[in-house]
Amino acid sequence: MPQNLRVKYYVEPDTAALARRAAQYLVEMVGEAAATRGRVRLAVSGGSTPKATFQMLADPSQPWRSRMPWDKLELYWVDERCVPPDHPDSNYRMTREALLEHVPINPAQVHRMEGELEPEVAAARYESVLRNSFRLEGAETPRFDLIELGMGPDGHTGSLFPHSAALHETSRLVTANYVPQQKESSRLTLTWPVINHGASVFFLIGGAEKTEILKEVLTGPYDAERLPSQLIRPSSGILTLILDKAAAAQLPPTDAEGCGVLERDR
Repeated sequence: MPQNLRVKYYVEPDTAALARRAAQYLVEMVGEAAATRGRVRLAVSGGSTPKATFQMLADPSQPWRSRMPWDKLELYWVDERCVPPDHPDSNYRMTREALLEHVPINPAQVHRMEGELEPEVAAARYESVLRNSFRLEGAETPRFDLIELGMGPDGHTGSLFPHSAALHETSRLVTANYVPQQKESSRLTLTWPVINHGASVFFLIGGAEKTEILKEVLTGPYDAERLPSQLIRPSSGILTLILDKAAAAQLPPTDAEGCGVLERDR
């Protein structure tokens, strides 16, 4: 991981504006990657903020749906609950209902985690999916073009929870993570080295319940065992956050365009 991290954050007045900014950001970043590399590999997370963003991307009355190069997009997941794909808690189901059912993306370009399987089996199968689709050899790590993350009030991201075994997994691409503090005993998640290898990594964070923890993650002492989001230090040295005003309330003020910058080291 880089010793220095540049955190660039954009602050929007409310969650609806956050979702609009996120939809615009996704379309711009996917478009740039498609123009450069022809195919775009995007990994997404669950949660209410991504759901609102996906709904905007799918809305034909909004400008973003027609601008997204759906034929060039390969969609993956950062994490998943160990439930069937039609379960109300499934991250895949949320994405399917908010986005996939309403846009022209080929089902063959959608690579879901199989949460209905035994957790270790599902993790191994998704690692195989990544190795095959990215054509990896040996110990190579997949390089996603874009990875979208959220952050919980406890500082977790993906399914990397405080004091959980997945925080110490560095050799696998995908792992099953036992999370006793959640109502599900296990989840599936990309490991943090895979996330950090992404070409571009960004967080979507909204709500006053994230204010204190976000400040601590970005400006407090390094303690990734307690604050797993601190593990996210992309190899590019740049991390982007799209926030609402409530979540960003204790961060340094932004400029006239709503943008702020923090520098972190270890």
